[in-house]
Amino acid sequence: MRKGLTRLGLSLGVAVVLTACSVARVTEMNPLPREARWAMLPIVNQSSTPQAGQRAEAIAATLLRAEGVTLVEYPPAEDADSFPVLEEGKRLVEARQWARRGGYRYGVTGTVSEWRYKSGLDGEPAVGVTLKIIDLQNDTVLWSATGARSGWGRESLAGTGHKVIAGLIEGIELR
Repeated sequence: MRKGLTRLGLSLGVAVVLTACSVARVTEMNPLPREARWAMLPIVNQSSTPQAGQRAEAIAATLLRAEGVTLVEYPPAEDADSFPVLEEGKRLVEARQWARRGGYRYGVTGTVSEWRYKSGLDGEPAVGVTLKIIDLQNDTVLWSATGARSGWGRESLAGTGHKVIAGLIEGIELR
């Protein structure tokens, strides 16, 4: 009997530790049509890791396509002599204007607050992402979700980011 209680206590402790490594909050929403015109807008990088926003965009776009959403990504500058817009907020404003001109109905955007390996012996990956879907006709936020996760020492940063973003996208209701 005592051995069973010890195992139960150990199992509960492990479960608490595992769930403490990941947090997610998702808003309620009405289902959105997959066949509508969707645009992947920039995900603003507020982390200290260069290009974390673009990494999150690529993962989100791929996962949304896997859900049957036809998604067009905001294109980089076409002029070889021009420099990319480095100010994240300005890039997002330009992308929204591009999407409206193109007749897109929904825009997917968000922010990356953390995308790094923690310092220490194991160098655990840590990711924090917020995603939102905007009705481009009236700038209304239709859905938003935020999630964070700290992975294990040998886990990859991209893999941890994938888990966070996939968990958020699971909360999108499509019809």
